[in-house]
Amino acid sequence: MFDVILKKGKEKAVVQRHPWLFSGAIERVKGKPANGDIVRLLNDKGDFMAYGFYNSQSRVALRLLEWNESVEIDENWYRKRVAMAVASRSEILNDNNNTCRLIFSEADYLPGLIVDKYADYLAVQVLTSGMEREMPVIIDELQKLLNPVGIFDKSDAASRVHEGLGTINQVLAGQHPPGIVEVVENGIRYGINIAEGQKSGFYCDQRDNRRIVAAHAKGKRVLDCFCYTGGFTLNALKSGALSVTSVDSSALAIETLKTNIGLNKLDISKHTTIQSDVNKQLRALREDGQQFDIVVLDPPKYAPSRSALDKAMRAYKDLNRLGMLLLESGGLLATFSCSGAMDIDTFKQVLAWAALDAGKEVQFIYQFCQPEDHPVRASFPEGEYLKGLLCRVL
Repeated sequence: MFDVILKKGKEKAVVQRHPWLFSGAIERVKGKPANGDIVRLLNDKGDFMAYGFYNSQSRVALRLLEWNESVEIDENWYRKRVAMAVASRSEILNDNNNTCRLIFSEADYLPGLIVDKYADYLAVQVLTSGMEREMPVIIDELQKLLNPVGIFDKSDAASRVHEGLGTINQVLAGQHPPGIVEVVENGIRYGINIAEGQKSGFYCDQRDNRRIVAAHAKGKRVLDCFCYTGGFTLNALKSGALSVTSVDSSALAIETLKTNIGLNKLDISKHTTIQSDVNKQLRALREDGQQFDIVVLDPPKYAPSRSALDKAMRAYKDLNRLGMLLLESGGLLATFSCSGAMDIDTFKQVLAWAALDAGKEVQFIYQFCQPEDHPVRASFPEGEYLKGLLCRVL
């Protein structure tokens, strides 16, 4: 096993069990470990600190796995971690919910591994070279624990290039998922496309938030922006919304949403779909003088890194300003950010600026977060990426 020597004074984060070590904190590397090799991390005095995956191409040069020198990182170590992660989600899965995130990367001590359960299928995303090496063991353990019909590798994230990895879309075990896999979340049925859909096929991180917003929807006019396949839309219609208008730029998402409305036998006369750029459509709705009681804004990640935060703040401000202008006085804005670089206090400030520009007053009445199958590890606050606010706009 190769040794990586830490620069003097760079021990704090490692001691606090943060799982990332950036290349700038490394003094030297003994030997020439390959990308994905497990190495020992030593301090400047030669004392053991941790084991981790090494990658010379990534800015995160080490993904730390284990801080106990006597623990061997072997096949059983990975099997135990997978089993612990799966067991911790057992209470989420029931007749009303057969989809969730089974493994959430660093939060489950398996850096770079994401596994989502969609009914009888599993979708996998591998983001690190070290974890990619261990996939035969991971897949075998998942099969033993869950006996899925199929496991599909959807490792097409752009971040893989930083690990020296290409994109993968292939069956790892069992059957290829059909074009539409039917899942149930909050008692609502969804047809999802694992192989061709966004991310791993579905956004189960909004499960609780969809239910919370829907509790306010009875008799209300709802505008669902960046609706994708209809998470907020379907929950609102089921809860008795007077009308729901759903906007997304993806034709595939809109068609899947229409199919999902049929699956749930919801009143299609109360629903309108618009395939359009959301910002453009918000302006068009404003020009038409339309008003709503609830506006949902669930945009994609505007700030993929801290360097993009200033630009993202401007984008979030403009988006939320437009949303506020479409609300009746006293209406509700359910607004989200999935940018890890945007913390909740910054997001509140952006909304305050948006309200000022819109000539509105805003009350924060609820704070949204990611659900329990997306845990945040105490030593890795970066895992808290999803945040949102339910605002009363006056």
